[in-house]
Amino acid sequence: MAKDVIIACDFSSKEETLKFLDQFTGRRPFVKIGMELFYSAGPEIVKEIKDRGHRIFLDLKCHDIPNTVRKTMAVLSSLDADIVNLHASGTIAMMKAALEGLTREDGKRPLLIAVTQLTSTDQKALEEDLWIHEPMDQVVMHYASNAKKAGLDGVVCSPHEAARVHEVCGNDFLTVTPGVRFADSAADDQRRIMTPGKARLAGSDYIVVGRPVTQAADPVAAYERCLKEFLGEQESETWN
Repeated sequence: MAKDVIIACDFSSKEETLKFLDQFTGRRPFVKIGMELFYSAGPEIVKEIKDRGHRIFLDLKCHDIPNTVRKTMAVLSSLDADIVNLHASGTIAMMKAALEGLTREDGKRPLLIAVTQLTSTDQKALEEDLWIHEPMDQVVMHYASNAKKAGLDGVVCSPHEAARVHEVCGNDFLTVTPGVRFADSAADDQRRIMTPGKARLAGSDYIVVGRPVTQAADPVAAYERCLKEFLGEQESETWN
C-alpha cells in the first residue's frame, strides 16, 4: 500500500488556498479540504483543485440520520474527491447508508473512511465531556471494527492507534492519521500527537499535516522534510 503525506489546507478563502498551492511548482501534493475552506469557497473549490492535478481528501465529517447522510454522500460523490469521511459514532447503519449514497451508477466511488475519535480528544475529555468511560484505545478499536463491518475503507485515528487498527481490521484497512508534528513544532490544540518518522513506524498509511507546513516560513521545504521523515529518504526521492 502506497503511503503519502496529506497537507491540510485549512484556509478561509479560495485565494489564500490557491496562492499556497502555487508555491509547489511542478508538484501536486495530496491535499485535505476541510469544513472551513469548503464552507467558504463552496463545492467548486474541490473541482478546481482537482483539475490542477491534486488528489483530495474531503474532510467534512458527516454525521446525521442515515437517510440524510446517504443523500449528502450522493452529492459529494459528484465532486470526484479521492477520500471522503464521516463520524463512526453515527452508527453502522449510517455508515452503510453513506456507502450506498457515495457509490455511483457505474459502481465507482471515492474511498470512505470514518473518524474514530478526534486527535484533540484525550481520555479526560472522553470521560468528562462525552461520558465514554472505556479506555481510548478500546473505543477507537470498537469504532474501527464498526466501520469495517459497514464496508468502509478505513478510519481516521491518531498515529498511536494505527498499528492496533491494522491488527484488528487488517493491513488493507486504511489508517489516516492527523495529529502529526515535527519534533520541534508546537502541539497547538492537538493532544495525541507523533512525529512523521514515528508515525511511519507506527503503521500510519497517510498522515495529515497542517500548520507545521502551511504556517512554515518555507512551506515547500517543510513539506519535503515531512515526506523525507515519513517515507524515508530513498522513497521520498520519487514522490513527485
